Amino acid sequence: MQVVFVTGVAGFIGSRVAEMLLEQGNRVIGIDNLNDYYDSRLKLWRLDALEQYFRFTFFQADIEDFASLRAIFRDYRPTAVINEAARISVCSSRENPSAYFATNAGGTLNLLELCRQCGTAKFVLASTSLLCAEQKVPGEGEQQQPANTSLSTYAASKKVAEALAHAYHHLYSLDVSVLRYFTVYGPAGRPDMEVLRFVRGIGSGIPLQICGDPAAGRDFVYIEDAAGGTVAALQPVGYEIINLGSNSPHRLSELIRLIELYTGRSAVMHNCLEPGVGMQGSRARAGIRKARATLGWRPAVSLEEGVRKTVDWYLNNWDWLKNLKF
Repeated sequence: MQVVFVTGVAGFIGSRVAEMLLEQGNRVIGIDNLNDYYDSRLKLWRLDALEQYFRFTFFQADIEDFASLRAIFRDYRPTAVINEAARISVCSSRENPSAYFATNAGGTLNLLELCRQCGTAKFVLASTSLLCAEQKVPGEGEQQQPANTSLSTYAASKKVAEALAHAYHHLYSLDVSVLRYFTVYGPAGRPDMEVLRFVRGIGSGIPLQICGDPAAGRDFVYIEDAAGGTVAALQPVGYEIINLGSNSPHRLSELIRLIELYTGRSAVMHNCLEPGVGMQGSRARAGIRKARATLGWRPAVSLEEGVRKTVDWYLNNWDWLKNLKF
């Protein structure tokens, strides 16, 4: 049994990672600041599912608060840390860059330093496919990129976090897996992202607002696969940057067609919006050779199956989701 410290544990990926660890018999110490970036009722729903496990302990805390983190580390002595806590909006990062660096870079530094002080041997960092944006073959390489290639303040803050993790690996032999997630979707997903937003829109007859060209691709990866890759990344790797995606992009128009199929309703289309500055990398194809070779991981859930499961979850939880703020 490992004692795993999971930050952002009420978030979309963090909650499923924690649940998977608990199902495997591990002890999970979870923290989340439960901020209001999106409707907190969704976070509380995820958290309620985790609190059914007796090996789960939750603290409402922020990774920017070093003193609170230190107290938890000293009490529980985690064997590994999975850092899923982050500020996540590209658009908001342009409006408030200092907050993004305080959380994504400063918060990561706090966790790395506590790993050093408390002898925690493993660190898993949630990063972003946006750092793959300027590669000649998008998503194919997982090597480090200079910070000046970042196209958004958000991506730059994540690149600093990656660099800090590399420094702690080099200086203190901390074992680090950096995971660059592509478009993760599924039940209880983030309401600001396309899949759940489109399910709600098509199911309720609300016009869809599409960012960019509907013919453009996304590399979608189902939450179960993304969480499985994250848990697999707890194994020793040294220091590796690893993509978690499907390596099989699908057009937004195909996503919409599948949601129409499983809801039995037709989409009401809205005028397309230009993609925001810094969002180009979200269309990349994920090269997953390293995930296969290093982690023994490959995605198992097709877009068709994943969308069907997401629609089923939405319909089964309609009684409270209908009041959720999107």
